Amino acid sequence: MRKPVVYYVDIHAPKEGTGSRETPFRHINDAARVALPGDEIVVMPGIYREYVNPVHAGTEDAPIVYRSKEIRGAVITGAEILTGWTRYDGDVWTVQVDNGVFGNYNPYTTYVYGDWYFAPKIRHTGSVFLNDRMMYETASLEECLLGEADPYAWKPEESRYKWYSEQSENRTVFYANFRGKDPNREKVEISVRRNCFMPDKTGVNYITVSGFEITKAATTWAPPAAYQDGMIGPHWSRGWIIEDCEISNSRCCGISLGKYRDPENDMYFTTRRVKSPTQMERDAVCRGQYHGWLKENIGHHIIRRCDIHHCEQTGIVGRMGGVFSVIEDCHIHDICNSQQLGGAETAGIKLHAAIDVTIRRNHIHHSIMGVWCDWQAQGARITGNLMHDNQRPEGLSQAPGAMFNCDVFIEVGHGPTLIDNNLLLSRYSVVMPSEGIACIHNLMLGSFGLINSGVDSIVNDQREPRYTPYHIRHRTEVAGFMTILHGDDRIYNNVMVQQYPVTDPEKTPQHPDYGVAGTAPFDIFPSYEEWISHFNTEGDPDMGALAKWHFSHLPVWIDGNAYFNGATISRHEKHFLNGGNEKAMVSLIEEDGKYFLETNLFELMGDFRDGVISTETLGFAFEPEQRFENPDGTDIVFNMDYLGAHRGIAPLPGPVEPEDNGACRVRVW
Repeated sequence: MRKPVVYYVDIHAPKEGTGSRETPFRHINDAARVALPGDEIVVMPGIYREYVNPVHAGTEDAPIVYRSKEIRGAVITGAEILTGWTRYDGDVWTVQVDNGVFGNYNPYTTYVYGDWYFAPKIRHTGSVFLNDRMMYETASLEECLLGEADPYAWKPEESRYKWYSEQSENRTVFYANFRGKDPNREKVEISVRRNCFMPDKTGVNYITVSGFEITKAATTWAPPAAYQDGMIGPHWSRGWIIEDCEISNSRCCGISLGKYRDPENDMYFTTRRVKSPTQMERDAVCRGQYHGWLKENIGHHIIRRCDIHHCEQTGIVGRMGGVFSVIEDCHIHDICNSQQLGGAETAGIKLHAAIDVTIRRNHIHHSIMGVWCDWQAQGARITGNLMHDNQRPEGLSQAPGAMFNCDVFIEVGHGPTLIDNNLLLSRYSVVMPSEGIACIHNLMLGSFGLINSGVDSIVNDQREPRYTPYHIRHRTEVAGFMTILHGDDRIYNNVMVQQYPVTDPEKTPQHPDYGVAGTAPFDIFPSYEEWISHFNTEGDPDMGALAKWHFSHLPVWIDGNAYFNGATISRHEKHFLNGGNEKAMVSLIEEDGKYFLETNLFELMGDFRDGVISTETLGFAFEPEQRFENPDGTDIVFNMDYLGAHRGIAPLPGPVEPEDNGACRVRVW
């Protein structure tokens, strides 16, 4: 049996070596070419300006491990230092680069563009960085010279640092407004490589990447029916672990758990346009089976304890490739808030087909959205997360092509999808043009949105339903397709607070920015008794007559919630707490990187309690006929709170069960 080998890499070694401790490699990719199952690659601190392309797969029992000797001491970057700037005009400097440095991929002739991209096609995949912060690209030299704040940027002052590029005789000419700084005395870089750590072929399984800083790649727009690249990702493989890494400054996506390249279904709408975008997505799902999309082959990844920030499409993206994965204990922030890019694929975490994916104990904030599970969130569970400030700053307009904001967005899925024990503190808590969702023990300071909306379109004066797939339980094989009937939701033991003012009372629950907290929007759905009565008829069933009810709303179950500051209460609810005139106060306080929840909610709830919720309580999601259960099919009992404390036989609503009901300050991160 082959004995595992430890290879060493040190950019500061005096010369290229053999990978031994005494004579290390100088480049990580040299080790990546020779490492075999069970081997470990130890990388010394330093900056590695290279693209790491793992050649060999590990195995489940013997993964190939890439480890930074010091946590975040080894930096893998897609950027190169750019010097030799000369003053052009005022604060604007210029420099030229020979295009040979880019090889066969020039980020300054490649636009961010493709399916589901709604912003103007004026940004390139390349970027200029000043002292490790991405500058803002302009569409003209005049705009660069002016250096005015971007009216849509979440951080206007940062947006005054501008750059512009143009092509001249096989050279890229850069202009940059450094706002009084001398670029020859500062750290200025340009992204030149598309990826930092990602195999160029599929099926490179069981790789662990531990403790690196990964930054500044010229990634491309990554919609679901296209090849999805990121700065790092497994590229349609199984069993990767990405842990203790800092992932930042991607032009588009940080980590990709996404799709292979399928030439017949790659940016189909952008290149051919003859099929609707929804149809090409259905095609992509079905073609995935042909390309090996099975539980035995794909997914089962772990992303843990990573700091993911300042990426301009998503922190983590995935289409089908992320199934059966876990994303846990990550800090995800400042995603898509320059507002330079815009489209339907932007969020801290954006996953299509999050089948049996668990997203837990993450801190997600100051992003265009927190978590967006689009299509097929069957068996997905979003639990124990802290989400806040996932909304435009007050007074800022929505940028052209930009999406709306919220903490959690579940779109056109059939469930079962669990949202439990979260602190959802943004203006809009859960947007759900979907069905089969259970919201359990959350604190929600915002509203629900897109209730009974956001699915079908009226085209040629007729309704065009958006049929989406559901799957064999705990597998990827498609079991069927159905449009969204809406309903089939369970709302138990939450605390709902009207924390934010209602800025537009004319908006309805069908709008994503509805703004009214509480459960009254669910009044349009029937109770279970009302719904089932249409099918409990005597005699032979009449298929034609029952069609009306086969395409009607599904029932909802709502109970045990607590409402404050005027949050609305559903007609379905029998046992609830109405806070009345008592003012609920909720604040999130940051002190030296620690976050505390300060509130009087525990005092206001007093002795109000409800029953313990479990898989048995929640039953089956209607369309897939699958229980709200663990990925291995075992029951869930919601007897642990956000902090991991045990709940008794009569738990308090909300995510936190304090030992002292008068508690007013709880550390939550």
